[in-house]
Amino acid sequence: MAPLLTQTSQRLRKLLVLTGAAVLLLNAVAFFHAWRFTHFITEPGARTSNPEKLTSFQKFGVLLTGLKNPKPRNHTTPAFPYATIYLGSPNGRLEAWYGPVARPRGTVALFHGYTSCKSKLLTEAAYFRRLGYSVLLTDFAGNGGSAGNVCTVGHHEAADVAAVTRWLQRQPGSVILYGNSMGAEAILRAESELGVRPTANVVECPYGSMLQTAQNRFHSMHLPTFPLANLLVFWGGVQNSFWAFDLNATRFATRINTPTLLLWGAADPRVTRSETDAIFANLRGPKQRQDFPGSGHEPYWWKNKPLWEQTIAGFLEKQ
Repeated sequence: MAPLLTQTSQRLRKLLVLTGAAVLLLNAVAFFHAWRFTHFITEPGARTSNPEKLTSFQKFGVLLTGLKNPKPRNHTTPAFPYATIYLGSPNGRLEAWYGPVARPRGTVALFHGYTSCKSKLLTEAAYFRRLGYSVLLTDFAGNGGSAGNVCTVGHHEAADVAAVTRWLQRQPGSVILYGNSMGAEAILRAESELGVRPTANVVECPYGSMLQTAQNRFHSMHLPTFPLANLLVFWGGVQNSFWAFDLNATRFATRINTPTLLLWGAADPRVTRSETDAIFANLRGPKQRQDFPGSGHEPYWWKNKPLWEQTIAGFLEKQ
C-alpha cells in the first residue's frame, strides 16, 4: 500500500508542477503580448497586418513574437490652411492641427483609432470644413507628433479628449466630437467618467468593452479566447495602471445625454452588431444610428461615401 501511495503522490506533484508551469507560461505570454499591444516601438518598420489578413503561419509567428507596432507617424499634411498647435494633457504634450474657416458653425475635434494618427482623418476633416466647421485634429499621446509611446486603446486617451474639448470650449462656438474606434471609445469615456460636455458626438464603431475587443481579435485569428483574452486585458491594465475590465462603452453610454450619432459597418469583424446594439440602446440623450452595408473596420466613406456624407450633414443640421 505504501509504494502505491508514494506513486500517487509523485504523480500528483508532477501534475501540480506541470499545471503551475502552464499557468506561468500563459501569463508570461499574455504579459509580453499586452506590453507589445500597448507600447509602440520607436524603430521604423512595417506594422503587423490586421489579424483577419494573416495566414496560419503568420498567426503562429505573431503568437511567438508579438505584434510589431511602430509608433504611428503623420506622412501627409492638410491641403487646407492650418496651424500646428500644442496642448497639455495628463498624458504629455499633444500635437494638433487647427484648420479654421470663416464664420464657423462651430468646431469639430477629430480623434483617430488604434495604431493611427491625425493625418488619417484629413478626408473627414475636409468634409466638416465644407459643412462650415473649423476642425482640430489631434494625435493621441503616444501617436504621431504627440509625446510618448504608450497606447491604452481608449482609457488614458479619454484625458486627451478632455484636454482638447476644454481648450475648444474656451473659444467661441459649439464643439462637436468625432472619433472612430479607439477615438470613439475615448470620447464615450471622457463624457461618462471625466465630465466632458460637448455639443454633440459622432462616434464610429466604438467597441463594447476592452475584454470584448480582445476576444474579437482572437476570434478573427480563429484562436480560443479563454483564458488568453482575459489575461491580455488583465496585464495590459496592470502595466498601464488601470483596471482594463472597466473600459466598457456599453456602461459609459448609460451616463451620456449628449446628442450622439452612432455609426457602424455591417461587415466589421472587430466590432459586432450586438456590441453596437447595446451601446445604442444605453445612450440616454437624443440619438441616431446608421449602419453601412459592406463596410468593415474602416472609414465608411471608402465604400459608402454618399451615405456617410448625407448622414453626417443631416445629423449636424439638427445641432
